[in-house]
Amino acid sequence: MADTRFISRRSLIASALAVLPARALAARGQVVTILGDSITAGLGLPARDALPNQLHLALERLGAPNLVRGAGVSGDTSAGGLARVDFSVQPDTAVVVVALGGNDLLQGLDPKTTRANLDQIIRRLKQRHKGVVLAGINAPPEIGRSYAHDFDAVFSSLARTHHVALYPDLLAGVARNPALNQGDGLHPNARGVQIVANRLAPVVAKVLKQQP
Repeated sequence: MADTRFISRRSLIASALAVLPARALAARGQVVTILGDSITAGLGLPARDALPNQLHLALERLGAPNLVRGAGVSGDTSAGGLARVDFSVQPDTAVVVVALGGNDLLQGLDPKTTRANLDQIIRRLKQRHKGVVLAGINAPPEIGRSYAHDFDAVFSSLARTHHVALYPDLLAGVARNPALNQGDGLHPNARGVQIVANRLAPVVAKVLKQQP
């Protein structure tokens, strides 16, 4: 039986992506899609402060005309991203920022499972000739050094294997700083998102330049 929650998610995402015609979107610059979870979805923030818009603004400041399309679903693991990658990433997308794994970490999933899911996501995107930026997330050592080591290695290993750009830690400079996070201590506030976007933008801009 189909999972109604998954169908509902898919319908909501598809509707959001169809708000503007693809031709109109492309006319505003190259399209970047962020495939992610609640951080991409902007949990707790207005759209103007969320990562898609802030990355758009940061890329504009670097002289890269663009439209950033958020494809984030709160609570998604790497498995959730794999299940929807084919329809969440629209045909006009030039570059995909794959920002998944945080919920795998929170759930203590086997890093081998996370790696297998991300591997398939990257393979599918490359088959479609999309540029890829893989955004990692650093595991805190408190959860166990062996697990943290294996989890962190997932992202660098995949970037080497597939020859894609790596942004090692999406929350670098933001994680664990109360002044840059919302009350839950997990999701960046508006200022934290600005830092994330400003640091991520040069990596994305470089990949955009490499796309035809």
